[in-house]
Amino acid sequence: MSELLRSFRCGVLTLSDKGACGEREDISGLRVQEILQENGYMVVMYQILPDIKKLIEQTLIAWVDDKKLDLIVTTGGTGVSPRDQTPEATRAVIDREVPGLGEAMRQASLQKTTQAVWSRGIGGIRKNSLIINLPGSPKAVEENLRAVLPALEHGLEKLKGSDIDCAYP
Repeated sequence: MSELLRSFRCGVLTLSDKGACGEREDISGLRVQEILQENGYMVVMYQILPDIKKLIEQTLIAWVDDKKLDLIVTTGGTGVSPRDQTPEATRAVIDREVPGLGEAMRQASLQKTTQAVWSRGIGGIRKNSLIINLPGSPKAVEENLRAVLPALEHGLEKLKGSDIDCAYP
């Protein structure tokens, strides 16, 4: 694990109406934090919000623009129910989408269940920060995050201005 990895500041944002009002424990967001910390990332922000697009957008903008987080991982709101607005909120605030992240996550989940076709999570860049949307179930969170985790360090290094060659061994 590189020393640079230890400097990546992360936020975990759970989107859940029931979680936000205390009707459900947030197991998924806690699991994301555990996985990130086990892999040397510093989780410095954590919040649970209801599935309200404008509120999600405002939080993502604040965490990037004001808090200067390197990585934001959301969990929840990536399905097709009427309240699921996380990908739309993310698209509204990012400068560039990184399609390979969503593709890799869905591919990993499709190996476990055909229901993964309903997941709409994306990854994208706002300024020098990466935002990744994970599903809301604890099992899917782990599958999806582990699918992209090996690639994150390189991408985050590039976002921070590293001149390391993309073709390094």
